[in-house]
Amino acid sequence: MKADIDCHAFARYGVRFFIDILKTKLYNEIIESNASKESDFMELAKITLRGQITIPAEIRKKLGVKDGDKVIFIEENGRIVMENAVRVALKDVQNAFRGEAERLGLKNEQDVVGMVKEVRRKKINKK
Repeated sequence: MKADIDCHAFARYGVRFFIDILKTKLYNEIIESNASKESDFMELAKITLRGQITIPAEIRKKLGVKDGDKVIFIEENGRIVMENAVRVALKDVQNAFRGEAERLGLKNEQDVVGMVKEVRRKKINKK
């Protein structure tokens, strides 16, 4: 690792500044060397004192999240993965209903519309 540290900056900002620069340079070198090994590395985020991070814009775009949306952290094979919480919930619902259309005899959209109309009709008649 090369230490391209400005001596004047070191004198001006002190040891903590110097250590932060070295950590960043070392981390960047590690990431660059691993980037060729791991094609799934994407972005870096810094954790604040309150445990918060800013999710980089490109990651938010890939996750399909915007201001106010929620993300979920899932452990998979010893790694923590961040996912769009709505997408995960939708997948869970889809999996829970897998096979139900066949069980109910629903073969196409018209069958579903007919079933919805029947359920509504029954609900209205109960009132």
